[in-house]
Amino acid sequence: MSIFERYLSLWVGLGIVSGVILGNLVPGLFAALAQFEYASVNLLVAVLIWAMVYPMMVAVDFTSLKDVGKRPKGLVITIVVNWLIKPFTMAALGILFFKHVFSGLIPQEDVGQYIAGLILLGAAPCTAMVFVWSQLTKGDANYTLVQVSLNDVIMVFAFAPIVALLLGVTDIAVPWDTLLLSVGLYVVIPLVAGALTRSVLTARGGEAAVSRFTARVKPASILGLLLTVVLLFGFQGPVILDRPLLIALLAVPILIQSYGIFALGYGWAYLWRLPHRVAAPCALIGTSNFFELAVAVAIGLFGLNSGAALVTVVGVLVEVPVMLSLVAFANRTRARFPG
Repeated sequence: MSIFERYLSLWVGLGIVSGVILGNLVPGLFAALAQFEYASVNLLVAVLIWAMVYPMMVAVDFTSLKDVGKRPKGLVITIVVNWLIKPFTMAALGILFFKHVFSGLIPQEDVGQYIAGLILLGAAPCTAMVFVWSQLTKGDANYTLVQVSLNDVIMVFAFAPIVALLLGVTDIAVPWDTLLLSVGLYVVIPLVAGALTRSVLTARGGEAAVSRFTARVKPASILGLLLTVVLLFGFQGPVILDRPLLIALLAVPILIQSYGIFALGYGWAYLWRLPHRVAAPCALIGTSNFFELAVAVAIGLFGLNSGAALVTVVGVLVEVPVMLSLVAFANRTRARFPG
């Protein structure tokens, strides 16, 4: 891991502090930035999100899908956990905590926004950072690539319907035009651009050329994430200072979901006697989130200063320390798996 990846939570934390301070010192600046939008999409944030997502899509090799049927058990776990379980448990946790457990601590008019943010996180399985988690657990890199590639294909078709279904169940209005526009902007277009870039690079210099290119553009991805965090918390600055307990409350269901989903995927892989090099990445894919997509869609659907956008950024803050703790656990339990 690079220094940016290893200390991502620290950088995100500094971005949060910077955003809150700037949001209270120069609120007019953030109000002006909020005006740069078209069709409910903030243009500045769109550029930053593309900077985040595009390098990840270049790393995805869709030709690996030809091997999808060779070892199906890990793929079955990934698909079932990511698409049939995780979004629904995240929505259920949101309803449980924000409508009941925390009902006296969170204004009721904000509950729908916070649940929506959790739904967006739960419906977006990890695309990029899972390669890091797989490497740290000595996972099968080729199999991880197949899993991620398959997830990305499913995401193009399943993300919008699942989000719309769960938002409808929780009585949140679904702006279909904005939702579909967000999927097109932040999933389809980056996927196509990444595939085309990868094709050109592979033709010129093979996988080595792809690796060199992604290494060069990775700092832009991290910078895009951090600037997005500063923007979001700049808009949320006054709210956060008024309710400092809010961030901790928002993190609770995300933490429970993360450890619960990992236990489900890892335990299932253990019962199926999968080798550890497949079992660990399989469980970590379901645990980690494609938070870049969740942030982008939350902004598009509900706005820069929405509670939904705030929840997705809290997901960024929570993710890295949680995932590192799970990587450590997976490494300690390697001997319990075959092979």
